[in-house]
Amino acid sequence: MKLVFATNNKHKLEEISHLLEGEAEIGSLAEIGCQEDIPEDHDTLEENALQKARYIKEHYGYDCFADDTGLEIEALDKRPGVYSARYAGPAKDSVENMKKVLREMEGISDRKACFRTVIALIQGKEEHLFEGRVDGKILTAQQGEAGFGYDPIFQPEGFDLSFAEMPMDEKNKISHRGRAIQQLIAFLKEQHNK
Repeated sequence: MKLVFATNNKHKLEEISHLLEGEAEIGSLAEIGCQEDIPEDHDTLEENALQKARYIKEHYGYDCFADDTGLEIEALDKRPGVYSARYAGPAKDSVENMKKVLREMEGISDRKACFRTVIALIQGKEEHLFEGRVDGKILTAQQGEAGFGYDPIFQPEGFDLSFAEMPMDEKNKISHRGRAIQQLIAFLKEQHNK
């Protein structure tokens, strides 16, 4: 089965291709000739994920999936949330985004946060949503070189490492995206065995 993953983020593409190995062949936007910046201008992760998947299905005709992820910090009223990728501005600069979060969290002792990922899958005329979540806390400084986005300042519950300090396999077992993908895999297997 071939599915297009509606993202231009090479880190996400690599992570998800690794997770779906043996279950589905993952195509990129570049492979289907999609150069557009697909809009994601809704107020929820669910709506943004659906918007991106519908765009690919309507304009290119491929069965596809799209995700949207948000970092929700309790002390910041769940910000950056749906605006996580462009929190410090439209350039989607992850270093500036992290700096802004760390500035806003200065002096705050309640550092509870969670990452949520919603995946929208479109197969034929059917739409399905899958959600993954991981709880943790915001660190006071960046730790680690791996990962992407806010990984260097997020420490998952029950671990002494940031996401950026974890090997990809370990991170994928517990991450928000990993959990959403596991639901997607279970669904695809179920469909395949029908």
